[in-house]
Amino acid sequence: MNWIILIIAGLLEVTFAFCLGKAKDASGNEMYLWYTGFILALALSMVLLVKATQTLPIGTAYAVWTGIGAVGTALIGILIFKEPATFLRLLFITTLIGSIVGLKVVSE
Repeated sequence: MNWIILIIAGLLEVTFAFCLGKAKDASGNEMYLWYTGFILALALSMVLLVKATQTLPIGTAYAVWTGIGAVGTALIGILIFKEPATFLRLLFITTLIGSIVGLKVVSE
C-alpha cells in the first residue's frame, strides 16, 4: 500500500511543477489559482511522502519520489510546454524510469 502512496506523492510532485509552469504564464487571479494549486499539491505530496517512509526505506522512497517527479515533469514539459524532445533527453528519461523500477525490484 505504501508503494501506491509513494507513487501518488510522486504524481503530486509532477502536479506542483505543472502548476508552477502554468503560473509563470498567467496573470491576475489565474496566476494566484495556479500558485494555490502548487501549494496544495506540494503539501499533499510531502504528507504522502512522509506516510510512505514510515515503512519504506527513506533512501529508496526519496529516490523514487524525485524520480517520478523528474520523469513526469520532463514529460509534461515536452507534451504540454513544448520543450524539445531530443534523442538524448528521451534516453535519459528512459534511464530514470529503469532506475525507479530497479529500486522497486530490489527493495524489501
